[in-house]
Amino acid sequence: MKLPIPQNIAEIVPYPPGKPQDELEREYGITESIKLASNENPWGPSPKAVTAITGMLMGLHRYPDGSSYYLTHAIAQWVGVHPEQIVLGNGSNEVIEFLVKAFVQAGDEVITSHPSFLMYQKFVQVRGGINTVIPLQDLDHDLQKIIKKCTEKTKLIFLDNPNNPCATLISKQQFAKFLSQLPETVLVVLDEAYIDFVDENKRIDIQEMIHSSEGRAGVVSLRTFSKAFGLAGLRIGFGIMHEEIASLLHRVRQPFNINLPAQIGALAALKDTSHYEKTITGTNNGRQWLTARVKELGCKPYPSCTNFFLIDVNGDATALYEAMLYKGVIIRSMKAYGFSQFIRITIGTEEENLRFVKALQICLRELEYV
Repeated sequence: MKLPIPQNIAEIVPYPPGKPQDELEREYGITESIKLASNENPWGPSPKAVTAITGMLMGLHRYPDGSSYYLTHAIAQWVGVHPEQIVLGNGSNEVIEFLVKAFVQAGDEVITSHPSFLMYQKFVQVRGGINTVIPLQDLDHDLQKIIKKCTEKTKLIFLDNPNNPCATLISKQQFAKFLSQLPETVLVVLDEAYIDFVDENKRIDIQEMIHSSEGRAGVVSLRTFSKAFGLAGLRIGFGIMHEEIASLLHRVRQPFNINLPAQIGALAALKDTSHYEKTITGTNNGRQWLTARVKELGCKPYPSCTNFFLIDVNGDATALYEAMLYKGVIIRSMKAYGFSQFIRITIGTEEENLRFVKALQICLRELEYV
């Protein structure tokens, strides 16, 4: 074929998917592996969500509610805004795509940090936009450099807060000062996928930011049901924003973008506060315990307010990743992110955390890292 492929599309590097867990087990000759690599919820979905989804399966011949009316209203009540300020997506990454479609044209600029979520830049590239990428400074977003890089062509700024993979957090004071120095024509997108794990006193007040946007840069928050709610497999997320921004995103949103099981499951999960609180408590306790154990093994854990954290292992991270695989423990090497000695792990159940520590101790010794 001699298809004319646009240069911006030809230059895109596809998102690198991980291998299925059962394929890794087959390849490495292991069984009963545990996965601590993708920041998933180790306690699984709410049993009430599973029951609700099971109960609606005979209705799969019907189209889902195109407006996700009940779920939208429940989310609005959960976060304390009006339903008109909520936009649902097939995962919060679809809301990112809506934002880029609505605000970015060829030649427009979008500022992101590195490392952070790869899909910000890919969506911009598809639209023919220009990615301005600012390296993190001491694992934090370099807000002052981002301000300096803003031009009249800058349309969006994406900030994952907490940052992934570094788990660092922008304070309320830092963010307020940052906004005050930006032009009113820029829209700041806070990707708050892990905000459920952050102490409420440390969270940026999104409602206040939305309602007091007159005369300064607007703010959009992105949230997800994939982490604290344990519904990663359903692909359901949402954005919180001023209703004028929401109306624009609905113009580029496809109808029926939220499937029926996702609507029903997310609605039931929102109502199961006990399962939600179990996840938050288990994550906090597990993070504290793991941090202490990792230090005892001679590695350096980095502070985190999420369900994952970075560890400096004093040696090649990819070699450790491979060694841990043979022990049946799947972690994430940060070498591709520029951190050659860092791994990232997800907080698991008590049993999974204990197994990780035991495997780490053996592998560190075998590789002579400590």
